[in-house]
Amino acid sequence: MNPSTLPDDDFYPLVEARHCDPFRILGIRGDGARKTARVFHPGASQVVLIGPGGRRFSLVESGGTGLFEGDVELDSGSGYLVESTRHDGSVSTERDPYAFGPVLGEMDVHLFREGNHFDIHRKLGAHLLGVEGTAGVHFAVWAPSAQRVSVVGDFNGWDGRRHPMRKLVPSGVWEIFLPGVCEGAHYKFEIRGPHGEVFLKTDPYALYAQHSLETGCMVFDAGRFAWSDSAWMEDRARRDPYNSPMSIYEVHLGSWQRVPEEGDRPLSYRELAESLIPYVKEMGFTHIELMPVMEHPFDGSWGYQVVNYYAPSSRFGNPDEFRFFIDRCHAAGIGVILDWVPGHFPKDAHGLARFDGTCLYEHEDPRLGEHQDWGTLIFNYGRNEVRNFLIGNALFWLEEYHIDGLRVDAVASMLYLDYSRREGQWLPNFFGGRENLEAIDFLKRCNELCHARFPGVAMIAEESTAWPGVSRPTYDGGLGFGFKWNMGWMNDSLRYIAREPVHRRYHQGEITFSMLYAFQEHFILVLSHDEVVHGKGSLIRKMPGDHWQKFANCRMFLAWMWAHPGKKLVFQGMEFGQTAEWSHARSIDWHLTTEPLHDGLRRLVQHLNWLYAHEPALHDQDDGYEGFEWVDFNDADNSVWSFERIARDGTRVLFVVNATPVARPGYRVGVSAPGIHREILNTDAATYGGSNVGNMGMVPADEGWSWQNRPHSMCVNLPPLAVTAFRLEVSKK
Repeated sequence: MNPSTLPDDDFYPLVEARHCDPFRILGIRGDGARKTARVFHPGASQVVLIGPGGRRFSLVESGGTGLFEGDVELDSGSGYLVESTRHDGSVSTERDPYAFGPVLGEMDVHLFREGNHFDIHRKLGAHLLGVEGTAGVHFAVWAPSAQRVSVVGDFNGWDGRRHPMRKLVPSGVWEIFLPGVCEGAHYKFEIRGPHGEVFLKTDPYALYAQHSLETGCMVFDAGRFAWSDSAWMEDRARRDPYNSPMSIYEVHLGSWQRVPEEGDRPLSYRELAESLIPYVKEMGFTHIELMPVMEHPFDGSWGYQVVNYYAPSSRFGNPDEFRFFIDRCHAAGIGVILDWVPGHFPKDAHGLARFDGTCLYEHEDPRLGEHQDWGTLIFNYGRNEVRNFLIGNALFWLEEYHIDGLRVDAVASMLYLDYSRREGQWLPNFFGGRENLEAIDFLKRCNELCHARFPGVAMIAEESTAWPGVSRPTYDGGLGFGFKWNMGWMNDSLRYIAREPVHRRYHQGEITFSMLYAFQEHFILVLSHDEVVHGKGSLIRKMPGDHWQKFANCRMFLAWMWAHPGKKLVFQGMEFGQTAEWSHARSIDWHLTTEPLHDGLRRLVQHLNWLYAHEPALHDQDDGYEGFEWVDFNDADNSVWSFERIARDGTRVLFVVNATPVARPGYRVGVSAPGIHREILNTDAATYGGSNVGNMGMVPADEGWSWQNRPHSMCVNLPPLAVTAFRLEVSKK
């Protein structure tokens, strides 16, 4: 029997935690001097309302249901307090959440429904606010198919009956302002799905979240950090990204360095600021690229199965400590690129999958909504709110964390509906084709907004197919990325370098083919983490030959990479010849840097970065054939090739690569100008661990001795398995 004044249609749904409109019946309701007050507080033994002047109004519980009612001489907007006494005798006093009106405005909801609210992270999620002079937290979440949504946390005993939320129709956004909730509070959303099932979900817009088996979100004040990088940000906006040096050090924060004395724990954001940044600065890298730091439950996903897209991982510290790390990077002149994963998300029960009991973020049909190879789900890019969630997330990292670029993971899987699928396992688009038109539109719009709002940021595509115009502007028919990973160069070059030198003469095309398409995109040459996992072995172990030859091959290979047009990226440990295959669960092998060959390789990478930054010929015409000329690529018999990099002012740097372990004294190579040429690089130098075959620092050109379509030439000593580079030092007038 219903003992309250509420009709059955309201009473039973309320006490059974399935009421979809609690704000209509809770709080103070009615007209006239005396009104009815209702407070639903299961677990309370007594509830009293305290009005202005301290007037007290006791409410009566309706049949032990936790619903307290009574007549009061108060207005809803009078700022009354609710004093609740629990059965254990504890007392709490707070403002009534059901006395507050909506916080979100109609325009916020309208823009979100359209997919155009690009500051949505300020509206959805959990935000510390002052409303009508009362401090608390505003919670908002999108769950259109839910029957009821409650916010639960350590502030209400994780009881979904306590704080059911208001649904803003027709947007499907639920919200509530909870007075008295403070920073650090843990929370989730309890959702009653369309079929009555009840489950807990993380906050998709949480700014701070737990990881591993603990999956709660935490209220965090994101507005107090004081940045000191204004000069960096202003300079970034003015910089030409295509013709400036970009040498990227890819890092997995959990395995870069660990503390064995403390249970082999990874370094925190603040500790990384004290160790990683100076190392990267000393090595001469211009950027750090972080494998995904967005919160993810499974360490073995390396961060690529994201649950909390707006929260940096709490494994290493809180959001402001991550901001501190980025701020210190900028102070050191180092840019920060984040790996971003808008292509798929995991099926974890607390995450985005079937978020409101339906396929909200993903497609219902697995032929569209599931990556079978990865066991993950695909975003529904055709849904406005999902597109808004992702674009808003990209803008969030650029704005709130001053990130200098986003490397977008697995773009190929987004572009093609039949990606890694057999016949019958995919659905064609509206026109019958295999292109994912909604994903293409999303990528274009995202790139346009990121570049427009944050000039100078690098939007980078990991795209492994021949899709045209990936790094071409959208107004020119492209996808709008700034750069594309050069997977073709990587695959061909690694295949070539793994061959025994005696066989390389038959495969010279593998190493020279990349120049046929080098300027069709704005490329980044990559040796990423993907090349040193899953049984592929480390970079140094890919090299043929004995121990010394492996390092000579690796030095030659990295110097060829730095000399080749395109930006550079290497994964942690490659710079000193990490021997073991990479594992996310342990530190890279820093002890190897005390061994001469390993340390010599590290010094070479350091020198390559210095040369790259200080020789304009290596970067200031990096996006066109004006900056590159072959001298000779036909000497396959000797596995030798040579070319020049050219600066805007006409300065030329000549590179000669000898890919065999045979030293070649007196090797004639064509040059463009007579005079003395300084040897500015020799990867066989003793300081790098080489055999020290070289040219005594200088080589005179033979004036008028034309060679290889050059008016002059010179004889150089080519060291074994080495790259040498020469720049005209003294010209002959």
